[in-house]
Amino acid sequence: MQPGRPRPASISRDCGKSVRLPTPLLPYACPVTPVELSRTVLHAVRRAVDAGELSVAVPTRAVVTPPGPGGCGDYATGIALQLARPAGQPPLKVAEVLRPHLLGADGITDVVLTGPGFLNISLDGAASAVGVVGEVLRRGERYGYADHADGRVVQLHCPHDLRAVVVAEASARLLRSQGALVRVTAEGFEDAWTSALGVRVDAVGHAPAELPVTVRPVPAPESADPMSLGRDAGRWALLHPAAHDRPQAGDEHLVQRESNPLFRVRYAHARARAAGRNAADLGFTAAPGPLGASTEQDLLAALADHPRVLAAAADHRAPDRLARHLVTVADAALPFLPTVLPRGGEKPSAAHRARLALAEAVGAVLAGGLALLGIDAPDHL
Repeated sequence: MQPGRPRPASISRDCGKSVRLPTPLLPYACPVTPVELSRTVLHAVRRAVDAGELSVAVPTRAVVTPPGPGGCGDYATGIALQLARPAGQPPLKVAEVLRPHLLGADGITDVVLTGPGFLNISLDGAASAVGVVGEVLRRGERYGYADHADGRVVQLHCPHDLRAVVVAEASARLLRSQGALVRVTAEGFEDAWTSALGVRVDAVGHAPAELPVTVRPVPAPESADPMSLGRDAGRWALLHPAAHDRPQAGDEHLVQRESNPLFRVRYAHARARAAGRNAADLGFTAAPGPLGASTEQDLLAALADHPRVLAAAADHRAPDRLARHLVTVADAALPFLPTVLPRGGEKPSAAHRARLALAEAVGAVLAGGLALLGIDAPDHL
């Protein structure tokens, strides 16, 4: 869309029926990643407030997620439901106010209202692909991190239990990635946990009465010995299952085959790094560009969801969410990675450079995610 050119507006109360709304304001920044889209949603709220259409305090955060059941488009936000009470208006009315301001953003092709007031947002596919990959490459392993400290001070306290301490420490890493200041304490601690799994806490001892245990996952079975697996496999065995599931600590975490999720994640990372080395040998470099294959789109969607997963894992003290997301990224990447390099006498093209950029983005996301779990991401496997 050309700058200064108004975009016709309509409002869909479901994915098929529309009524007209006034022409929106002029466009602003292109929201090609979920993080940028969240900022765009907040910008839309601010514009509506400045225009006198809403009387609310602009929130500091807008949650943007893939559409739920009954939704459509690329992403959805329930910001209208969040603002309805302070605005003194029904959620659907708040969504109607916000919709034209969202349609004024470059890169947004449609905004559909569903349910009680969810805003379902469709993005320009080509711009979104270039933007997501470019953002990952710009941020590297810190893609999905908060830009600055948010003022939160979080105290995590756990019992004298190895799994609880590992989960608490990984949760602290996630919270710090989202801008929080975190302190981890435990009722008890064994020095062997540090030497075997690299885990540490800030203090040991009974917590004040006003600080109950806040991290208490189901312990590993007494017969299991995660420390015997080594740092990486041992931490994965304790972190990958959800907190309410009992972890297993057998040799299945050490096998180098597809049945082992940790192996798939590290293998996908190593393959992505190898693609970069081999491309350098062939004399071409990465350049984000349009991507169209279904395998590429699935992988892009997983990468685009990474910031949301980090934020949710931090908020819920649930590093297992990140671990499972890394498996999702790896499983989407493994069929794609063999397509990155030219074959036979084929010369590197713009498509190869775009696929190489996507492969490098995969490597950054997997390395950064494993680092937050305290697990190494080797370049050779």
